[in-house]
Amino acid sequence: MLLGMKLPSLILNLIFLLLSIITAFSVNNVMAANSIDGIRVWPAPENTRIVFDLKNKPDYKYFTLKSPHRLVIDFKNTKNAVSLKKLAKNDPRIKRFRTSKAKNRRGTRLVLELTNAYKLSVFSLAPAGQYGNRLVLDLYDNSKKKTIISSVIPNEKRDIVIAIVAGHGGEDPGSIGTRGTYEKRITLAISKKLERLVNKQLGFKAVMIRTGDYYVNHDRKTELARKSGADLLISIHADAFVSSQPSGASVLVQSTKRSNSEFTRWIANREAESELLGGAGETIRKTKDENLAMTLADMKKEYTMASSYNFAQYVIKQIKKVTKLHKKQPEGLSLAVLKSSDIPSVLIETGFISNPQEEKKLNNAAFQQKFAKAIQIAINKYFSSNIPEGTLLATLELKKHKVRSGESLSVLAQRYNVSMKQLKLVNNLKSNQLKIGQTLKIPRAG
Repeated sequence: MLLGMKLPSLILNLIFLLLSIITAFSVNNVMAANSIDGIRVWPAPENTRIVFDLKNKPDYKYFTLKSPHRLVIDFKNTKNAVSLKKLAKNDPRIKRFRTSKAKNRRGTRLVLELTNAYKLSVFSLAPAGQYGNRLVLDLYDNSKKKTIISSVIPNEKRDIVIAIVAGHGGEDPGSIGTRGTYEKRITLAISKKLERLVNKQLGFKAVMIRTGDYYVNHDRKTELARKSGADLLISIHADAFVSSQPSGASVLVQSTKRSNSEFTRWIANREAESELLGGAGETIRKTKDENLAMTLADMKKEYTMASSYNFAQYVIKQIKKVTKLHKKQPEGLSLAVLKSSDIPSVLIETGFISNPQEEKKLNNAAFQQKFAKAIQIAINKYFSSNIPEGTLLATLELKKHKVRSGESLSVLAQRYNVSMKQLKLVNNLKSNQLKIGQTLKIPRAG
């Protein structure tokens, strides 16, 4: 009888114990509802981007503090699994990352100690491609350094400016090869080699839109090119496809037509569509006649598109000497980086990183140099026939000379009253040796 009375009490205790376990399990689940699994910091010349990789969609709030400058982010029901010690090591805007007591007891409060006050942009991103849920923070410099413009000597002529865009960068790796090669690294390596080659040429100047591992949005690329006074914009990429079969290089130009091939549709889907700032000079901006302004803008755009296609043909003629072509003619496509109406622009796909053989080739420094050299030769040949007014090149190239038997570089330099160094620079000569029948550009004496 006594045992019978204790049995219900025992069952009741077991029920309470089971409920306690379930409650504890539920609480733990709530505490672990989300987690910060990665933090990536990308410093750039004008801003720093911080990307938080999370298990689930972030539930967050943020605010800033002064004296000293801090950015505080509260992640609700989130635990942090990332070491914060070295995250700010190479960043000029963030002194350090640390945690603080969270407002939400199951959450995480992160504090970014800043070197100054910055413009702030915060937004979350849904899973896409290789990435999961993300929270992105951009710290922008408040005041841009004033550009000091030195007085220009009346007779001084400007260089032809080539803007070079290394595709992707920072948290955007671009396509990833079968061996794990990031497109952003290939594009930067080739772009830097092209920069050095261009800068060696008398009358030319290269401007790198991205100099390191950080992301520059499409609008900013063209804006930077325009501010540098670019005569030409070249965007370097490495292509990819759903299979490993396609191979070869291609050159793309702006087109208003709908993509008409699987190849171009695939590229279009990879690019974020955004309109770029367009300009057609002070005349268009100042005119009060809207019809005239539209006509001038259309003429400028047509000229720019024709120039882009013309240069693209020069590129194809040269790169086919160093690699296989995927497309034998320039391919028209509507891409954000090509939409400038006042700067001739091309996008060069150096090969398919999704093809194992081409991925290996694209990683080879010697091939990168050959490819960059092919582009540089195309630049020289294009501007030999399309010299912008007011440039040094326009004053240098007065005549051409066909080398005959018995003529040497020193003889020709003496004859035309120019230095051997000038002759070599203008003609991109690596040695003093000349070939019979070779055509030389003769710079202006003095």
